[in-house]
Amino acid sequence: MSERAMLEIRHFTKSYGGKTKAADDVNLSVYGGDICGFIGHNGAGKSTTIRAVVGVLDFSRGEIFIDGHSVKDDPIACKQVTAYIPDNPDLYENLTGIQYLNFVADVFDIGAAERKERIGRYADLFEIREALGDLIGSYSHGMKQKVAIISALIHEPKLLVLDEPFVGLDPKASFTLKEIMREMCREGTAIFFSTHVLDVAEKLCNKVAIIRKGRIIASGTMEELTEGHSLEEAFLEADNEK
Repeated sequence: MSERAMLEIRHFTKSYGGKTKAADDVNLSVYGGDICGFIGHNGAGKSTTIRAVVGVLDFSRGEIFIDGHSVKDDPIACKQVTAYIPDNPDLYENLTGIQYLNFVADVFDIGAAERKERIGRYADLFEIREALGDLIGSYSHGMKQKVAIISALIHEPKLLVLDEPFVGLDPKASFTLKEIMREMCREGTAIFFSTHVLDVAEKLCNKVAIIRKGRIIASGTMEELTEGHSLEEAFLEADNEK
């Protein structure tokens, strides 16, 4: 595990229209080799935090650093090492799958040999190679999710951020994604993802952060949070205490 956090969130606060804070003094660190699960009720602040991390959402209070670079002051450097998979991928539906993947590879300046190998490998793993010549507009939600996942992996990011990544995936694709995440973790990638599926988080993550009404109410290693109990029990206990 690296000494410097790949993702460092410091005192991040975000409110909409001066009303209730969607994120309230959020502090969190994710290191290379970590798979950190971000869990909480609907509206707890998970997506707000994630969207700020990946540069989709502006914020004025707090700091977020990726690989030592400020998301606010050096966004390009942050995006160069980050990949983001939203819960509802918004792809260019007038492109074919392979055109879209090549477009993303162009953005990250991936060479011809590398992109061919990576696209082919992941397309085979997710069993969509034969569909890559079809228009994205003809894809199901699950197919679009698979293309979004492949596009996020093409440039071998140092930080992988996912918002409810298993929604819409069939069981085999979910298993494949979990295996890819574990392999990336072993190679030193930092992974930060939100999920409602606590069983998945418990089996996949080495770290967990629980957010409630915009505030982190518990965080640490899986062992520290569960203390011999299930993650579901630990979540309910933390939620009731606060």
